[in-house]
Amino acid sequence: MTIKHKTITQGFILAGLMNLSVLLFSRFFTNTTIPEVDPTVMSNFGLVMIVIWGVAYIAIAKKYHHVKWLVGVFAIEKLIYGSVWLQWILNNNISDVYEKDTMAGMFYSIYGVNDLLFCVFFLFVFVKLSRK
Repeated sequence: MTIKHKTITQGFILAGLMNLSVLLFSRFFTNTTIPEVDPTVMSNFGLVMIVIWGVAYIAIAKKYHHVKWLVGVFAIEKLIYGSVWLQWILNNNISDVYEKDTMAGMFYSIYGVNDLLFCVFFLFVFVKLSRK
């Protein structure tokens, strides 16, 4: 399966924009429900770091082929967030989060699926670059 350079670049930009959407869900870090529900991972500091990761994805979008190992790091990072989300979703009731705040509920409903999908994308790109 081949994917064009332009499509991969767009994938990196989309990954970055998805991370930047934390700004909307957290209402620019004023939504207290997101950090309250998972203070270890989704503290305001954690949310800021998600934004930073997103900026990093966008920063290398056109030059990803020069930083194969960084793309591998991105895949690992997404795997970690996706795994943490899976554990969270299995041990918590998402309905409780929706009752407290709809935006927080939406955030917790999608962030792990998003991270797992982009883990696959980054892993695909890493493997593709490793074969060259």
